[in-house]
Amino acid sequence: MIAATATIVPAEEGTRIRWADLAPFIALAAIVLFGALVNDNFVSSANLINVVTRSAFVAIIAVGATFVISSGGLDLSVGSMMAFVTGIMIMAMNHLVPSFGDWAIPMRAGVALVVGVMCGLLNGLIVTIGRIEPFIVTLGTMGIFRAFITFLTDGGSLPIDRSLREAYRPVYFGSLFGIPYPVLITFVVVMLGAFLLYKTKYGRRLTSAGSNVEVARFAGVNVSGVRTVAYVIQGVCVAVAAICYVPRLGAATPTTGQLWELQVITAVVIGGTLLRGGRGRIGGTVAGALILEVIANVMVLSDMVSEYLVAAVQGTIIIIAMLAHRFTANR
Repeated sequence: MIAATATIVPAEEGTRIRWADLAPFIALAAIVLFGALVNDNFVSSANLINVVTRSAFVAIIAVGATFVISSGGLDLSVGSMMAFVTGIMIMAMNHLVPSFGDWAIPMRAGVALVVGVMCGLLNGLIVTIGRIEPFIVTLGTMGIFRAFITFLTDGGSLPIDRSLREAYRPVYFGSLFGIPYPVLITFVVVMLGAFLLYKTKYGRRLTSAGSNVEVARFAGVNVSGVRTVAYVIQGVCVAVAAICYVPRLGAATPTTGQLWELQVITAVVIGGTLLRGGRGRIGGTVAGALILEVIANVMVLSDMVSEYLVAAVQGTIIIIAMLAHRFTANR
């Protein structure tokens, strides 16, 4: 009798529509509709392409944050890490250009990935081996990374070599069949992230570690290893975002990536990933990143709310999202 019940319940759950999972996409559609009603220019192809392209950086980093948060961790250093990786990448590129010319661009991409991996590994090892709360660890590294980029730029700007600017511009401003390269790169990152989280043993171990640490350890999951890898994935995602971001402004500054940690965490929470860990939603995370950018764009195009209050609106959204999670959990 018990066995029969166990076989029936999953079938029912599989056919049931999870409205909570659809909520980010419904919210995105509603906000897009509102933007179209507020300003006709919002639905122009140029504006929509700009919105999607600008959201790519936060979306890429947020995919990595989905892994970290699903494991029961948190990373507040992603904005500062982004600035630090960007600075190191530009310095390496400028150093390599006299000897390698335009080949310095793909070479510095490798440098960015290595630096991103090292930054993520640093966060992960301190959290797991040091057994310090992720909030404290990444709050500390947030200050460290931001101080390093300020030191490297001497408080100013660190531009890429002029000879590389034209060759590098297509990475952000170019497109394939009308689709901007940052959007295509985001799609690849999302597909890889979804496969890793949903279709591999690592993904199952990650969510089990975030759901219940003791049960996961009893089941033979190396919780420390799983969480450390999640922070490394976060570092890789930051590096990929940096590679796409540099040609947009052509320089690194102490304010690069400022408050991106707020946008990233908000996108992840809006998307349905539990902040306490145990559940991750890659697709919802991307929808959350788009929601934030669409709201910012609507605020710029309309006169209802000042565009200088974008951060305040984002902060309000994450509070509302957490209240919605709590209400759903209580039910």
